[in-house]
Amino acid sequence: MQFNISDITRVLPHSYPFLLVDRVVECDPGKSIKAIKNVTFNEPFFIGHFPGHPIMPGVLIIESLAQASAICVLGKENQSTMKNKLVYFMSIENAKFRKPVTPGDTLILQAKIRNARLSACKFECVACVGEEKVAEATILAMLQNT
Repeated sequence: MQFNISDITRVLPHSYPFLLVDRVVECDPGKSIKAIKNVTFNEPFFIGHFPGHPIMPGVLIIESLAQASAICVLGKENQSTMKNKLVYFMSIENAKFRKPVTPGDTLILQAKIRNARLSACKFECVACVGEEKVAEATILAMLQNT
């Protein structure tokens, strides 16, 4: 299953400048996802992080992974049900940042559900640029009604 930006904005409550997933290239709803974030120089965070040496903040890479994870969970819901659901962070474990992400990079976001109980899901997440791993984390999230 693939999602374009119109599909993504129907699933996630985020909007510019905080929508950090541009496209979903593979999704097995409720199991795994592979999504893309195109990192461009005109991202608002590059103004201050860092002037003259732009680097995507690690926390936003984690947020990108969390948004992709939310699509993975919400993508299995039917359209009418998902409008009443949100996915909230509960914890982030074992976050590691291996290489800076800079303008022009295509961030490949991958998440797999490791455990799902009631409304909580644990995701193993990896962010890559090309074949190179740039970040990873375990994210625990909760699905709730709005």
